[in-house]
Amino acid sequence: MRITPGQASDVAAMLRDAARAEILPRFRRLAAGDIRAKSGPLDLVTEADEAAERRITAELSARFPEAMILGEEAAAVDPSLLAAMAGAELCFVIDPVDGTANFAAGVPLFGVMVAAVRNGETIAGWIHDPMGDDTVIGLRGEGAWVQSPGGGRHDCRVAAPGPVSSMVGAVSWGYMPPERKARILPRLARLAGTLNFRCAAHEYRLAATGGTQLLVYNRLMPWDHAAGVLIHAEAGGHSAQFDGTPYSPRKHAGGLVCAPDAASHAEAMRALFGED
Repeated sequence: MRITPGQASDVAAMLRDAARAEILPRFRRLAAGDIRAKSGPLDLVTEADEAAERRITAELSARFPEAMILGEEAAAVDPSLLAAMAGAELCFVIDPVDGTANFAAGVPLFGVMVAAVRNGETIAGWIHDPMGDDTVIGLRGEGAWVQSPGGGRHDCRVAAPGPVSSMVGAVSWGYMPPERKARILPRLARLAGTLNFRCAAHEYRLAATGGTQLLVYNRLMPWDHAAGVLIHAEAGGHSAQFDGTPYSPRKHAGGLVCAPDAASHAEAMRALFGED
């Protein structure tokens, strides 16, 4: 099966409705008890995450009754769901509020991410920006675009390739093991600049629309990356894991680097991880 452009637009409208109903009314209105830590201080969940995931799960189940639905918060309660994804013919992966730490702190930089995965291959991705009120959509083999609520759209395109010294990179090193941090952090000076939005949704949007050249991630949960990697690829970009193998939403370790093309990806890997 494939996700048609009409279905993609329908899912985008549904994500917008979920954000307006469950996420935005809670922004900067969370009580202390509405925010909890999960695996550690960098891994938070709020009432908005859980309410939005329940709504999006119900809406996707109604539209695609044959599909497995894998939500980040459901997987936190029942980790066996993540393993079950490997055997699903069609699975929708949901990050109801990507950038929860920003959301909980009142920083207006968060997003809603959904990916459709068929037999382990991402076939569609959505990144909705509740504050900007638009959605980036990617369909495998059909491109990526930013779509407004009224249906207006413009295509996404990654930045032009260039040398490492001209690259600006979003580098997420918080989950890296100490030895990797010690290796990569001094080498970030080889880039033109770095940023960290604490929000993969907006980092992927930035890369897919040409606003930054490089993304580096160590932690690879599918709700954080399946939609973004597809959108980035459909915008012309190149992604691979630290060992050079292709990204798969079924692989949850091994790091990831996204760049404008294969040559700039290889150059970035040499500069950040190669031998001196």
